Amino acid sequence: MAESEEESSCLQQVYVEKQELDDSEDVLDLDSIDVRYEIDDREFDLPEVSVPQSLESILNEPDDLPEIEEDPLFLEQAETASVTSDAVSFANNGATSGRSTPSRQVRKDSIQYPLHGSVLRHVVLRGISSQIVSAAERVNAGLPSAMAVSAVVAIGSTHGVVLIFDPKQTLKLCLSNGQTREQYGAVSALALNNDCTRLLVGHARGQITMWDLTTGKLLRTITDAHQPGSAILHIQFTDDPTLAIFSDSGGSVFELNFRRLMGVRGSDSTCIFSGSRGEVCSILVLHAGPLQDHPLDDLSIMALATMSKVIVITIRPKLRVLFHHPLRGNSNTLPLLAWHYVFVQQQTGRTLEPVLAFARSSTIYFCQLVCKSPDNVQFVLLQKLTVPYVLIHMMWINAKTLITVDSLERMHLVDVRHDEELQVLDVGDVKLVYGSSHFKSLATGGNVSPAMALAGENACYQSVALFRGQVLLLGTKSLHVFTIRTWFERINYLARQEHYVEALALALSFYEGSARAVIGLDSNVEKRKGLIASKLLRVLYEFVEASATKNVPTRGAIHLLVEHYESVMPVCIESCISIDRTDVLFGDVYDRFSQDFVAKALFLESLEPYILDDKLRHIAPAVMQELVENYEERKEIDDLERLIVHLDIMSMNIDHIVKLCWKHSLYDGIIYIFNQSMNDYISPLEELLNILMDSILNKKDLTDKVVKLANKVLVYVSCCLAGRAYPVGDISESIMLQVKTSVLKALTVLHTKQPAEEEPVYPYLRTLLHYSTREFLNALALAFEEPEFESEVGRQQKQRIVDILLQIMVDNMEFSPTQVGALFTFLARQMAKAANTIYVSRMLFEQVLEYLSNPNDSSRHEEREQALIELLHAAGLQQFDEERLLALAERAEFYRVCELLYDKQHQYDKVLSCYLRDTSRQVQAFRFIEIVMSNPARKAAEKKAFRRKVLESIELLVAIDQQQTAELLACVFPDSMHEVTTRLAHEPRLLYAFLTGLIDYKESQAIGIKKKEGIVIGSDVYEQYIDLMCEFDPANVCTYVKSTDAYRLENTLEICKKHQVMDAMAHLLEKSGQVHDAFVILLQNLQDKVGDLCSVLLAGHESHTVDVSASWSALQVALCVVVQFCQRVSGKLEEAERQGLWFPILETMMHPQRKLDHKVAPQHLDCEYARCIVSGAVLCLQLDLGLTVL
Repeated sequence: MAESEEESSCLQQVYVEKQELDDSEDVLDLDSIDVRYEIDDREFDLPEVSVPQSLESILNEPDDLPEIEEDPLFLEQAETASVTSDAVSFANNGATSGRSTPSRQVRKDSIQYPLHGSVLRHVVLRGISSQIVSAAERVNAGLPSAMAVSAVVAIGSTHGVVLIFDPKQTLKLCLSNGQTREQYGAVSALALNNDCTRLLVGHARGQITMWDLTTGKLLRTITDAHQPGSAILHIQFTDDPTLAIFSDSGGSVFELNFRRLMGVRGSDSTCIFSGSRGEVCSILVLHAGPLQDHPLDDLSIMALATMSKVIVITIRPKLRVLFHHPLRGNSNTLPLLAWHYVFVQQQTGRTLEPVLAFARSSTIYFCQLVCKSPDNVQFVLLQKLTVPYVLIHMMWINAKTLITVDSLERMHLVDVRHDEELQVLDVGDVKLVYGSSHFKSLATGGNVSPAMALAGENACYQSVALFRGQVLLLGTKSLHVFTIRTWFERINYLARQEHYVEALALALSFYEGSARAVIGLDSNVEKRKGLIASKLLRVLYEFVEASATKNVPTRGAIHLLVEHYESVMPVCIESCISIDRTDVLFGDVYDRFSQDFVAKALFLESLEPYILDDKLRHIAPAVMQELVENYEERKEIDDLERLIVHLDIMSMNIDHIVKLCWKHSLYDGIIYIFNQSMNDYISPLEELLNILMDSILNKKDLTDKVVKLANKVLVYVSCCLAGRAYPVGDISESIMLQVKTSVLKALTVLHTKQPAEEEPVYPYLRTLLHYSTREFLNALALAFEEPEFESEVGRQQKQRIVDILLQIMVDNMEFSPTQVGALFTFLARQMAKAANTIYVSRMLFEQVLEYLSNPNDSSRHEEREQALIELLHAAGLQQFDEERLLALAERAEFYRVCELLYDKQHQYDKVLSCYLRDTSRQVQAFRFIEIVMSNPARKAAEKKAFRRKVLESIELLVAIDQQQTAELLACVFPDSMHEVTTRLAHEPRLLYAFLTGLIDYKESQAIGIKKKEGIVIGSDVYEQYIDLMCEFDPANVCTYVKSTDAYRLENTLEICKKHQVMDAMAHLLEKSGQVHDAFVILLQNLQDKVGDLCSVLLAGHESHTVDVSASWSALQVALCVVVQFCQRVSGKLEEAERQGLWFPILETMMHPQRKLDHKVAPQHLDCEYARCIVSGAVLCLQLDLGLTVL
């Protein structure tokens, strides 16, 4: 019974009688449209079209070229806009010829997103559904094939019958002339006029009939409106009752004009678009909007879509093309069109303008029609969406929401503005009616193009309809209605299923205005929030009761109960805070949960994040007392302190909280309570400073607790002096000046209230300066920026503070150089300001200078130098005698200070000297040299003096970094090579290091590592380098001379002979063609190694200790070298010459065998030596035979 009532109410909602716009909730309600969904026309530059294109010219354009340039904003959105769902994957459904429903092999469940709940309501109209089935079975009316919806529902059948139902699902008319089945075929398209008095019926065999729905009479039968043999695919009335538009399976579009002359009804048709130019698959007439006196009222506009284009034209007053855009897609998909009116914000105010959505495959475009006058109509592309499925239908359900149907028969609800999918419903059970047979024109022999037949596989234009925000789907045996639930219904739907968390979250989204697809809420914000809050509280009470009773785990470990309440408490707290009903939270909700000790404890603990985020400032006093006791019991005192400073002081038992804070040293809590409850900013400061004084002034070790307190006091003082509350917020304007004055007065007291005998003057200032001079002075500097220090009294107060600081820190050995330097840096910065009124004696600056640059004080050298530099930067050099300052800096070895002064005097050679004398920064000298020499602003005389200093320092530069020195010489002083080598000649090792760096740099240029200009190094430099290498690194000479040809062979050979570098000599002799001389050197080397081995073996035999591994290795290397040499040259020698090479080698290796026989133990001789002899003999034999050893 309830189900029947729901169907009836739903149908009554769909089919209410037409009323005026302001009296109907089902038609477009201007007040309910969200103003946020507005389009600012000023954002788009609308180009003027000088000569409009004709329909003929558009059709003749190639399909692969874009016809319109898209707006840059649109392109940017197109790259990112995408409606996606992580919860499901989608697959294209392949089309099969002649099927009536798509393949259901791949089934997907519906998706309900928790954030939005169940948005769509699905109702089956059983009254109409049962009569459709009954008509098919009893009177052979056929199955449903097309549908039109307005004040009535018209359903056409495959046998040419049309059934007319009223809003109560009562069958009112059955339209059939008895011949339609045989002659006309199935109903392929239906159209109702605006007042539902006329019905146009298109048939599969191409005929069109017009019926009078008031009487049920057939008024017209039109058989010659278009080319015979083509099915009617679309037919639509315009706002002009005498004009209709239709298209056929041949892809042509016609206008149909009705006339009545002398009581005789007639009609004329005119072809608007010929299918021979490109087949039109879809048409959609734009009907008049709900506003009166709109410029569009004088135009009759229609959108049509081919396989490759979307075109918008005017039919009346004349045929004219307004817009066209390319349309891409898979060959088995059809184009889709949908008009809707939305509010647009323009300079002149808000207007209602139509937006066209057009799509194909998986891409949807949105385009705004801008009509300034009937002669000035333009289009602006607004947005592009890419969806992860293949579209088969699309329609607007309201100004912000789109309904799409995909090829898997899933209905998607999409929020267009936010590119968000709200819900997915599987409508496969509807068994949607498809018009595939009409697109294939099977009733007339299938005389359509293959492209049209393939694309029409999923055609369902005539089985999905929209009426007043409700979607109707025609199935093979049923009729279904889908509507958006009201906000109230959506919450109730979740609550009935006991999805309370989701229901509360949805209610909050309605309350905060972030929900999507909202229906049924009042436009008045206050009323709307009141309604939602009331509903939310009802759901919350249900949730709390269920959470405390039936949903509580009754068995299992205690952690299950804890987890249950941990998930419940944040939901309750967030809900009450969001609607500002903490009275409910600390009233009914807390009372219910406090009946269980676990729930009570978790409720209190769950308050913490909301307090810390300042979402919850006031707590009922009774609950606050319980909260404090809970944290005390758990010994989480520090966490309690963090809560205290975020809560309203009126929530607390102040006496108890103060005692607790002092007991546990909760200093933030103490400061907060004194400040907020009594506006007392001095008492906590004095109390805390007294604690600090005992540790800092008495030189005690600073514990973590004292350091923590000192940091808090510094921050507190800084906040007070700057007019900010501690730890967060601002001090009230009414007491701000009083707070600043009283805090400064408290800090500068001569003595405390109860001073000890040994207490120094200004103990509070002294304490803070000792702890962190720099931070305290920074706080003081911020305070001096405040406007109260600009008055005469303020300036006097500022000078008094400065005098006190000088009295405390100058001539006082208890402060470090850094601290004294920080003080004078602070003073110098204050004095450098334009409005400075501070006076400090120049003698004091001189005194500080003497103190910092004392050469007899070797302690904290870096610290003193840094303090002096900061002072110079802050005060400027005008405060000091530069000559005296320079002398003091030189004497104290403050090289950075000297650099500053020499740089000011443009004495760059002396700056370089400072770099070189400062061992910690010597390497920076290279960069400094390059900067000075490359600066065009430097004078020639300065550069000349600087160059002289660089060359004079070349020995030190090479010692610092030979590579950088060489690179510097090559890039900056390329003409000084000879001078440098001459200067380094008396230091051969430095010269060798320099040449090593120079040649390495040259080689790095050759392989592309260094990109600067190359340098030229003469052969004499290479030979000098080899000469030094022979002296300092002879082992690598042979390797080097093999790697380069930059030297002169004869000179280098003499150098190697001079230093007796035998392996290099052999290589050079071989390279010069003196093979025999090279062989003699190598053979002599081999004989020497054999002799060394024999000596070692004999010595070991006599001492009974034999360690010959090193000698064996040296022998093997020498043998390998000489053999490789023979290999290289044997190919160029005669047989006798080859024998002259290997026989001496063999003799050299065999002779010691006879000499050592019976003198050395066989185990030390036979194995290793035999291996050497055999390998040498084999190699010599191969050389003798002229073979190549691989």
